[in-house]
Amino acid sequence: MSHPSTAKPSAIASPGNASAVSTRMRLKAIVGGATGNLVEWYDWYAYAAFTLYFAPHFFPSADPTAQLLGAAAVFAVGFFMRPLGAWIMGIYADRRGRKSGLALSVTLMCAGSLMIAVSPTYQQAGLVAPAVLLVARLLQGLSVGGEYGASATYLSEMAGRKRRGFFSSFQYVTLIGGQLTAIGVLLVLQATMSEAALEDWGWRIPFAIGAVLAIVVFWIRRGLAETQSFTKARATDAPASSALALFRHHPREAVTVMLLTAGGTLAFYAYSIYMQKFLVNTSGFDRETASRINGASLFLFMLLQPLAGALSDRVGRKPLLIGFGVAGVVGTYPLFATLETTRDPWMAFALVMVGLVIVTGYTAINAVVKAELFPAHIRALGVALPYALANTLFGGTAEYVALRFKDAGWERGFYWYVTAVIAASLVVYLRMKDTRDSSAIAED
Repeated sequence: MSHPSTAKPSAIASPGNASAVSTRMRLKAIVGGATGNLVEWYDWYAYAAFTLYFAPHFFPSADPTAQLLGAAAVFAVGFFMRPLGAWIMGIYADRRGRKSGLALSVTLMCAGSLMIAVSPTYQQAGLVAPAVLLVARLLQGLSVGGEYGASATYLSEMAGRKRRGFFSSFQYVTLIGGQLTAIGVLLVLQATMSEAALEDWGWRIPFAIGAVLAIVVFWIRRGLAETQSFTKARATDAPASSALALFRHHPREAVTVMLLTAGGTLAFYAYSIYMQKFLVNTSGFDRETASRINGASLFLFMLLQPLAGALSDRVGRKPLLIGFGVAGVVGTYPLFATLETTRDPWMAFALVMVGLVIVTGYTAINAVVKAELFPAHIRALGVALPYALANTLFGGTAEYVALRFKDAGWERGFYWYVTAVIAASLVVYLRMKDTRDSSAIAED
């Protein structure tokens, strides 16, 4: 009896020290991965934040809605490259490592941002100008297509089982943080530059900043630790990652990712990316006020992500998804319809915030839910490719579809469209297993 009690403190000490070291390593890796993710998404969202300023330089027209439609079309085309990027870099991250995939994605993003920063205008180069803009967005689409899968997988694998929802939520914290940083740069430029200067050449500044930051992130990502899940998977004789293997061996999981993503990504883009234009083009706010409303609501939205992620570690992922689905179906139409006639900035802020609180049930946990569906040898591709396909069809086209409905004189058709797609995803949330309790992520 005495021997076990004597040996017990020694036996516990070593694992305790190992656990402490593991925790520090995890935190360092998560902070490093998340910081890079923020810069990636800043580069991506700078396009949306400054569309109102650069659209006239690439799509000359007397109709502001037509200018926005041209810019939105290029924004949507960038999304059509995301499945290709997800396919190429998802396989790359599964075969070469998560951190290698992250480094490659930020390199492509840097190239795209730099091209926009130095691009000629339509007045200077005619059709060459929108062509350069298009190529730049195609490169950025490739980058983001691989970024989502690699970062979602990396953060989910580096997190421990008990806090996986919390730590993986920082994938969307930094995604929103990138969008918020883009809006912050916009607000600073609006405060320090004249409207004429910002419209003339100031819109190039955020893209130049993005290119420089992407170079810094490249060096940060080269020094990240690799995940144990990837290291273990590489040592096995599991089949190589490929799109054929994904849909042949994991068709149910792949389709589940597509369907659970559809409603969430459409709602997110409707309440964040498109909302800035909606507040100007429909509600009638000036551009500066719309930017402030959008920025303040996104900041609070960002802070909600870790709270919802931590909640999912306690109650499961499924209740949050169902909560988003039900509230999204019930609340989307009345929220947008009320915003149409709202002229009070505080009321507009409150309404936008309600929409973002609803969508938090999806955004905070979508990365970990997808990662928990797939084994390590094909996880990055499994997370990235089905998500990119759904995001291309529903997220990337959200702004364009909304403007088309408005141009056709039936703006409220978009509200019904968002409601219907969320309803389709809700069916999946009700039928799927709770991935917290059936996670495929192996313990470190």
